[in-house]
Amino acid sequence: MSDEIILHHYWSSPFSEKVRIMLGIKRAAWRSVIQPVIMPKPDLIALTGGYRRIPVMQIGADVFLDSAAIMAEIERRLPEPKVIHGADWALNAWADRQLFQPTVAIIFGALGDAVDPAFVKDREALSGRPFDAAAMRAAGPMARAQFAAAMAWLGAQLTEGAPFVGGEAPSLADIAFYLNVWFYRAVLRDAFDHGVAGLPGIGGWRERMAAIGHGTHADMTPAEALEIAAAAEPSAVEPGEGEAPEGLAPGAAVTVSADDYGRDPIAGTLLAVNAREIVIGRDDPRVGRVNVHVPRAGYGLSAA
Repeated sequence: MSDEIILHHYWSSPFSEKVRIMLGIKRAAWRSVIQPVIMPKPDLIALTGGYRRIPVMQIGADVFLDSAAIMAEIERRLPEPKVIHGADWALNAWADRQLFQPTVAIIFGALGDAVDPAFVKDREALSGRPFDAAAMRAAGPMARAQFAAAMAWLGAQLTEGAPFVGGEAPSLADIAFYLNVWFYRAVLRDAFDHGVAGLPGIGGWRERMAAIGHGTHADMTPAEALEIAAAAEPSAVEPGEGEAPEGLAPGAAVTVSADDYGRDPIAGTLLAVNAREIVIGRDDPRVGRVNVHVPRAGYGLSAA
């Protein structure tokens, strides 16, 4: 089916867990395509044009990169129950970047030399800087303090009486916090439980989030996903009004890339640009024409 949600992910990916939890809140049915943790990822690159990060969502011949674009599209297609409210996006951006950094330092500083050298090499290529476990271990006290401060904010909100950050139902604000909680506890369970033992509200909230589940999924192979893309036509897009602040208008040959890490440029024709997203069209010999969607926030747009 060309309209089914296909999630390219792997189960230990924290950013994929954000999307899986959102699908759980929506009680959605989706297809699970497992991609490699490290490069090479030839079947993923055929869809994305060079973008190697996980997760990626595919719907027919439309490809959504970055968990922000993926969750925005899920909310648009499956509006009930409503998950994204007001300033949730701002909290999401903070949790993805400012809170994720100490979470990573805690985890990999603790793992140290136990991390697979192939994984280290891959993540150095992804980030563009050395993967220094010794430096992360040295930063451990500061990182744990920053994480504890964020958990104190979360606990203070939860002890006001509502079961979730935004009230009676889970929202993107909960998902944003949960990314880091899930990742930390999945790798270092005892350390996490010890670190938040004195904070009221956190344990019960984490259990409520975990109980949401991931909706209903069925496995799909990467080859099957590529066949679906090749057989489908990309959806029509509205070009938006005028040109982007970069001076580029729909029809221009462009590249887009993330502004933090994994900056591999994706080349194509600019189809639409607005405050929410950038859409480019690109052709690939394995899948034909696809539309690639990225969020406007956090992505740069340049002339090709």
